[in-house]
Order: sequence, then C-alpha cells, then structure tokens
Amino acid sequence: MLLNRHHQNNQKPVESTKTNQLNFNYHIKYWMFLGLCTSLLLHGLISFRHHNLLGYILGIQPVTASPTPTVNTIPSKYINNAPVPDWQSITFKSFVFSSPGSVELPNVEFPGYKSIRNWQAGQSLDEVMELGDFENVFNLENFSLQSIGQLSGISLVNIKLSDFDTVKWQTVPELTKAIPNLVNEYVENVPPIRDLIKKILGVANINGQTIGQVINNFPQIKDIELGEIDLSAYKLTSIPGIEKTALKQFSNWQNTRISKIPGLNQVTFANFPNAPVPQGSIVGKLDLPLKEVESNRQRSISGSDQVGFNVSCTNKCAHIELSGAGGITGTQWMSGKFQQVKGGFGILGNLNGGKEPTGRHPFGKGFKQAVWDINEGAGTASTAIFFRICRRGGWFDLGCSPYFIGPFPFFSYQEKSPIFLGTPLTIP
Repeated sequence: MLLNRHHQNNQKPVESTKTNQLNFNYHIKYWMFLGLCTSLLLHGLISFRHHNLLGYILGIQPVTASPTPTVNTIPSKYINNAPVPDWQSITFKSFVFSSPGSVELPNVEFPGYKSIRNWQAGQSLDEVMELGDFENVFNLENFSLQSIGQLSGISLVNIKLSDFDTVKWQTVPELTKAIPNLVNEYVENVPPIRDLIKKILGVANINGQTIGQVINNFPQIKDIELGEIDLSAYKLTSIPGIEKTALKQFSNWQNTRISKIPGLNQVTFANFPNAPVPQGSIVGKLDLPLKEVESNRQRSISGSDQVGFNVSCTNKCAHIELSGAGGITGTQWMSGKFQQVKGGFGILGNLNGGKEPTGRHPFGKGFKQAVWDINEGAGTASTAIFFRICRRGGWFDLGCSPYFIGPFPFFSYQEKSPIFLGTPLTIP
C-alpha cells in the first residue's frame, strides 16, 4: 500500500507537466496563426489598394458602386455613365496650355502667314491657333462676323477695324472680291479705303469716284494692303458689308488668329458649323492604370490616324488596361507621355519630328485625346488633348502637322470609372 500510495503521489507532477506542455503548444499555435493572419493582412495592404483587399482574401471581387471620376477641368455630360465634353459650355478659352512650347513652320510667303508659333503656360488656345488650322474640321470659315456676333452676344458697333486681323493684309481689289457690292460704293463713303488711296497716291480729291473706278484708274494700288494705315482709327462697320461676308471670302483667311476675329473665342463649340460630336457610343471601364515599368504590350487600341489604332509597345509601356463588352477586356490604351507615333501629312507632317502622342479621336479629328499621367498607387489616370496645325487652302497645300500642340488637361479617371472610347475600335 505504501508503494501504491507513493506511485499515486508521483503521478500528479507528470500529469501537470503534460498539461503545461499542451497549453504551451496551444499558445504557440495560436500565436503562429495570429502571425500568419497579420502577415496576410499586411501583405494585402501593401500589394493591394483598400478596395481590392477583400477580393484578395476571399478570392472574390466585391460589388461596389461605380466611383465618380476625379474633378475634370472642362464642363461635361455623360454617355452610358462616361463623361464627355459638354460642348454647349466650351469655348476656345476653355483650353489653357499647361506648359510652354514653340514650333517653327516652313517659311513661305503668304500674307498674314506666321512661321513661328509660341505659347506660354496659362495662355488659351485662341491666342495660338488660327482659323485655317480647323479648315474642313469645324468649318469656322463659314461664319460671318455678324453670325459670330449673334452667337457670342457681342455688339459689332464699337468694334475697331484693327480688331479683325484679316483686314490688315487685304488689298482694295481683294476686298472688292470678298465684298462684291463694294465696287459700287463711292470712295468718300468708305473712310479706310479713302485714306489708304490718299496716302499711297497722294491724290487730294478722289470724291465722286466709285471704288471700282479707282481700281481701274490707279492700278498701282492693287498690291497695297490696308495695314499700311492705322486701322484702329476706324470702326469695323466703316467698310460696308464686311460684317455680312463669310470669313472664307477674304484673301488668306487661314492665317487669322482665333483671338483676332471679334467674338469667335466666345462662341461655344456646339454652335460651330461642324460641331464636334462623340464618335459612336462605345464605353469601356478603366480596369487598371499601370506605370511605365510595364513592357511588351500587344493589345493596344491607341495609335494615330496615320498608322492605325493598334500600335503595340515594347518598353516603358505606361497604359490603362480596360474592361468591357465585345472583347474590350484586357485591351490597353497606351500613355502618350511615353509613346510617340507617326502623325501628320504633307510638308507640315514633318513638324515635331513627324511624331505625336499615341491616343484616340473619340470626338472627331479636331483634336486628339491621349492618356497622360498614371498614378498606379491611387488607381487614377489623367488624359490630355492635343491640336494640330493645318494649311490646306490657298496656293499651296501644306498638309497638317502631327497632333502635338498642347497638352491641355482633359478628363481624369479612377479605377472602374467608365471611359468613352469612340470609333473606329478594332480589338487586337
């Protein structure tokens, strides 16, 4: 019995030791499991943004409301939830250069032609672009000053003749060609032409002669431009019929800066003779914005009207990856900040090295939209637009430059935001 009692007394420490060991093992496993969970959580936070973490842990994509795009710089409306420009509220003044630049054009002898274009950050589009840059695009040349005044709300009564730059390089015969009824006006009734003829001919009295008669009697005035006199001394309406004449009737109208056509920079794009419109109705979603460390991307839907819109990328392939119906999912719109493509045609096609940012034309050929800055961490991408210089009319067709006049800030997007793509859309 003593032996049994001694054996029983010795059993308690053994059982206590086993219990302690089990408790120790339990705590070790608990802390290991907690450490694993913490590690997964930290890895998820580092590798994914907050809205992707649930999908990472559970292997599903959470259902969330469509996020609102970041604040855009221009008025907008929506097509299938995707922002598009509200052209009814947009003028040339709406587009402001975000950085300075310049370009030297071929030096040709056109009255009013400027071979150098300069722009500064903060300048608006109308201060740089000219009427001919948009020939056969917006058809602004079909406007008259009267129709511009009606659309912009400005009165032409107190506008100076010098405010309409086109007049400066018109000769008297060219003015009568643009305004046919002018030949029947008496010279004394048209003060700027009267004073120009007096200055050039030194004739003291030409009253009683029509402008047509003076042209026939004094052929030496045929090459004299009205800019030879100070046009700020006259009202615009001092030349009868000038306000009713289509801009394209004037000689070398293409070379007139937009800001030098009274009221044109206040006319909204929706009121242009050929207003820009969305091309089609195709909308995708920004699935992922990816920085320039990406390479070898083959499913591009961006490029140019010269080389097509499926230009692949080998290195520095910053882009947005898209999702959507009709095979859009997995396609890429490359950033024009890193990829340049061939653009333009004719003599002006050589400007900017013949290159332009890769992009698309969702709203027509008036300008080009390019993906620009990528913020992968925030899940956002900004876009910019670029314009081009054209010279199609006159004695020579110089063609059009690549789209490189810019950049102008355009729409910005967040992940899962709808983005208007436009047509044509070919899926590689």
